[in-house]
Amino acid sequence: MTPATMPLRLKLLLPTEVLIEQAIQKLIAESPHGSFCLRPRHQDWVTALVPGLLSFVDLQGQEHFVAVDEGHLVKCGDQVLVSCGRASISPSLGQVRQTVEQEFLQRDAREERAHAVLMRLEALFVQRFAKI
Repeated sequence: MTPATMPLRLKLLLPTEVLIEQAIQKLIAESPHGSFCLRPRHQDWVTALVPGLLSFVDLQGQEHFVAVDEGHLVKCGDQVLVSCGRASISPSLGQVRQTVEQEFLQRDAREERAHAVLMRLEALFVQRFAKI
């Protein structure tokens, strides 16, 4: 294979697992400065990712869609590492919205409830500490 046809190696890392590890032709994602596309011969770089859609084309030409939370992307040589707190693969673009609503929004509600409990515990701690 020539350098122009060598695939990228995508690895998408979550806090508890490696969600994706495969060879790809190209990747499209979104940074705070807008959308971008990576191909094998592109320059190495690092960027933050915003919550949204990441898509990639595998070696068979099939496009895949992943809903991602905030994260970071590093391209070094033929390696593309994506690290984010949450991500979910969807078989089609039409199902991405449903996946995001079901998984991300439910998690956000749980996180808000947990944050409220922690705030109450902190307030109780401060009150009791003030009494001492």
